Amino acid sequence: MNSLLPQTYLLGLIGLLAIVAVVGGRQFLRVRRDEQSLLKMEQEKVASSKDAGALYELASVQLRKRLYPQAIVTLRQAVKRLNDEPDEARALIENALGYALAAEKDFTTAVRHYKAALRAKEDYPVAINNLAFAQERLLENEEACDLYRRALVLDPKNKTARKRLNRLERATTKGKNSDQASPKSPDGRGF
Repeated sequence: MNSLLPQTYLLGLIGLLAIVAVVGGRQFLRVRRDEQSLLKMEQEKVASSKDAGALYELASVQLRKRLYPQAIVTLRQAVKRLNDEPDEARALIENALGYALAAEKDFTTAVRHYKAALRAKEDYPVAINNLAFAQERLLENEEACDLYRRALVLDPKNKTARKRLNRLERATTKGKNSDQASPKSPDGRGF
């Protein structure tokens, strides 16, 4: 009976190491694939392309690699080259540009691009979520709540919108309760 314990421990350890190796290997392959894509696109001089789709693909790789300043430049070029592209392409590019700007903490400009994405495609839940998050960061919580509700109307299973809306509603309720519980004098101090 006691001789099974070391074997069980060893098998468990081997299983755990195998799982770590698979997860690590997948991550390594993903990073390598992104590196190769980026290198290939740079060699093909995609950054100077007149094709908005090719620029969007380059920016997507830059975003995955968290090269936000480069992605912003690339996406701005893509926006300029959106001549006859369908509205859905405009929405994707504007949303991606908003995302890159938000990652650089430029929420005001990000809001402008998220709104442009929604003008192009009104029922785009990802852009609505992103816009709501940017509004939240700009401390415009009522607008953020309305946007999260709008996202939930379009996609009732949207976990992000549901979680963020619940968090905002709890914070709003908590803030109202604490304001009622401790009255303040006009100068901000308690009585």
